[in-house]
Amino acid sequence: MLLLTKQDIQQIFTMQDALEAVKQALRIYSEGGSVVPLRVNLSAPNYEGQTLFMPGYVAALDSMGVKIVSVFPHNSEQGLPSVPATMVLIDGTSGVVCCILDGTYLTQLRTGATTGAATDLLARSDAKIGALLGTGGQALTQLEALLTVRNLTEVRIFSRSRERTQTFVRQAQAKFSKFKALLRAVETSAEAITNADIITTVTTSCQPVFDGRLVKAGAHINGVGSYRPDMQELDEFIVQRADKIFFDSQKAALAEAGDFIIPLTKGTISAAKFTGEIGQVLLNNLPGRETPEEITLFKTVGISVLDIVTAHHIYQSALKQDIGQKFVF
Repeated sequence: MLLLTKQDIQQIFTMQDALEAVKQALRIYSEGGSVVPLRVNLSAPNYEGQTLFMPGYVAALDSMGVKIVSVFPHNSEQGLPSVPATMVLIDGTSGVVCCILDGTYLTQLRTGATTGAATDLLARSDAKIGALLGTGGQALTQLEALLTVRNLTEVRIFSRSRERTQTFVRQAQAKFSKFKALLRAVETSAEAITNADIITTVTTSCQPVFDGRLVKAGAHINGVGSYRPDMQELDEFIVQRADKIFFDSQKAALAEAGDFIIPLTKGTISAAKFTGEIGQVLLNNLPGRETPEEITLFKTVGISVLDIVTAHHIYQSALKQDIGQKFVF
């Protein structure tokens, strides 16, 4: 059995590697090549937290596993990750656990790569201005993915804490200096999104974090943070205005994400509004962006096939490069 830390993964697996892995995972999911039960969600109401258990199986890779991931938004106040996780990868030919990975970084990496893949498929090729709303544990890889798939000149960054935003910008500017993009802390979400070509929201908010009426024609939006029926990062204006709406898993998003459950319940949108899954675009079964003026929207809630495929490729790379700690119980 192999144990892989965050440092191990960073040594052998880049964001570009992760982008290719999640594209494979999204194709596999949308063509029916995986078993992905809806995740089990246990609440810890005293701490406004949840722990989720995400099992899955990918036959083509002879790989299965379960990720145990928690979302405790107040962890950041104690210097802890707000989304801690552990990934258990299982050999699909024997049922034996073959690898335990740092699921916190795996989650950050594959979630960033998932929105990066959607952005690569849906955003305008000439996109220059990005907006990132949220500076928690998921934000850094979200930013890295945007910078990887588009040659952005500026990214405006906003969160409710001005101090935390400034700290995040300083750290990100140093880490991603090779991209040459200006990273700028702004005072309001309106300032962040006005004239932005790409907008990514990665918060745990139960209230919309920006005004959809301010989104420019031709923009692409990624909704990342909402994973419960009471969470709603995206307001109803942008859901109504979007010309095309894609999901990592439409079934999971409509069961879990308040961004769509709330307007569906109110009757302000119908299921006819939804275009389909981004995997169908990768399979050439659905068109992505068709005109420069279209507003495209992508919603990810995260599905276990993303973790399993990404973890499988990380594990294979580790074996080839003799990285990680071997151990037995």
